[in-house]
Amino acid sequence: MKIIAVIPARYASTRFHAKLMQDLGGKTVITRTYEAALNTGLFHNVFVVTDSDLIYNEITANGGKAIMSIKEHESGSDRIAEAVEHMDVDIVVNVQGDEPFINKEPLADVLEVFKADLAHEVDLASVMYQITDWDEIENPNNVKVIVDQKGFALYFSRSVIPYPRDKEAGVRYFKHIGIYAFRKHALMDFYKLPMQKLEASEKLEQLRYLEYGKRIRMVETTHVGVGIDTPEDLEKAKKLLGL
Repeated sequence: MKIIAVIPARYASTRFHAKLMQDLGGKTVITRTYEAALNTGLFHNVFVVTDSDLIYNEITANGGKAIMSIKEHESGSDRIAEAVEHMDVDIVVNVQGDEPFINKEPLADVLEVFKADLAHEVDLASVMYQITDWDEIENPNNVKVIVDQKGFALYFSRSVIPYPRDKEAGVRYFKHIGIYAFRKHALMDFYKLPMQKLEASEKLEQLRYLEYGKRIRMVETTHVGVGIDTPEDLEKAKKLLGL
């Protein structure tokens, strides 16, 4: 299988303006993310796809590969789909641009799903980890996922799912991590299909796949990334680097 990683990188950010271009120990956040993805050794190629000349020039000036978006896009999947439409690839991995401390293990586990999927039952694979703190479980910024007995996603929500009518039932709660690996055909289908009501209501693009019958295999991990969503996150990241 030919496997690539694509990092969708918007310049604008609601919570932290221009966060991908912030300095993190002498390199920008997006450059560190690109290098981290490359250094996993899991991909035939790694690209940044962006709407920003600044980000494009930042990556190419540092020897990386970048693609300029032609259209405006509502989601990272749309931006990636435009970029890879004419590429000869089998699996496309969406790596978040604000994750400069990418861990190889969950990415490798996600790719293993496709290597083991001889019947081609899986359209996408993604990652989740268990959460036990009720503040985390109830926080609408934390997207929760429930799965069937084979690990396929049944639903994603910002709400608490399942609802704890019986707190003694032994339910485990999982937070969805935004690492996706797509079969190319599933990604291109997403690109061509209109948004439906569940996605519009929850503002979660992964629901479009479920609404159109795509199968998402979830992989449990214990590795939690360090995303740069706020100035406080950037300071935490600097401390991790010993700065």
